[in-house]
Amino acid sequence: MNYVDNQDLPTSIRQRLVEAMKYSGKTLTEIAKAAHITPNAVSGYIHKNKMPSLETFALICDAIDASADEILGLK
Repeated sequence: MNYVDNQDLPTSIRQRLVEAMKYSGKTLTEIAKAAHITPNAVSGYIHKNKMPSLETFALICDAIDASADEILGLK
């Protein structure tokens, strides 16, 4: 499972994640491949407010060279 059931990704976190993905210059397919998930899963985190598991979130952050702390609003 690549997401947590019945949990919405808070809008502010989702927005920071989307911005970081755009800034990375990578396509959804490239991000998905690097994070070992499907492009549909990445799309769900962006458009459907799905919340990735912590492991998947960490892999996505690594794939887009983004700090998890910044995406979570901790920095």
